[in-house]
Parts: sequence; C-alpha cells; structure tokens
Amino acid sequence: MSLKTAVTDDMKAAMRAKDSARLNTLRLLLAAMKQREVDERIELSDADVLGILEKLIKQRRESIVQYEKGAREDLAAVERQEIEVLSAYLPQQMSAEEIAAAVVAAIVESGAASAKDMGKVMNALRPKLAGRADMGAVSAQVKAKLGS
Repeated sequence: MSLKTAVTDDMKAAMRAKDSARLNTLRLLLAAMKQREVDERIELSDADVLGILEKLIKQRRESIVQYEKGAREDLAAVERQEIEVLSAYLPQQMSAEEIAAAVVAAIVESGAASAKDMGKVMNALRPKLAGRADMGAVSAQVKAKLGS
C-alpha cells in the first residue's frame, strides 16, 4: 500500500473515530500532497510523500521554537502533537551509530577531503537517509568529520 493510500485510509478512520486533532493533521498532509500534485502535474511516489512529511515536520519544529520563545506552550503542544501524527508515516529512524557509519562510508566513497567536498557527501547520503534521519544533524556530522 502506498503512503498516500495509507494516509487517506487513516484520515477516514480518524473521521469515524471523531479524532479531530489527528483528522486535522492528516487533512493538512493530504492538502500538501494534492497541492504538489497539481503544481507539478505528477502522481506522487512514496519518496515524494516522505519529502513532504519531512518538510511539514521541520516547519512544526521551527514553530515550536518560536512558540516557546513567545511563552505560548499551548500552541507548542499542538505542534508537538502534529509532529507525532506525521512521524508515524516516516520509516524507522536510524540510530546515531548507523548514521555515523553511513557518513564515514559516504566520505570514503566520494573521496571527500575537505569542507569544500561537503556537497558531494550530502548528495551521496540524501537518497540513503531520506526520511530515516534528520538531515540537519547528518549535515553537522559531515561538517565535523570533514573539519570545517
């Protein structure tokens, strides 16, 4: 079953269960998916849906930081709940050790020697780690290994 179908089925289940918080989050996700399909005139693959999920989760994390700065814990809690719903559709997250091993392997594979080669390493890692690791944290590890 594709991710898009799973999200649609889960939205219907949330409707039946009258779970409004989950329903609103899933509607938001479906709207983002539909918008991308219309804009680019394509049928989304699971990889495309993962990209949308990552983008929405990143937006929510940024919102949480802003809400906490503004002492709006109630709004931050709503964003955390949305992250929880959206994260359920991401593949199993990699452990820190697995990420570190992938970073080292990508550096060796790409022949990177300095921080100038960071783009090569990230391009090698992106398809392997998409949806399975926070790419911001991966980028920080690559930068540390290459010695900025």
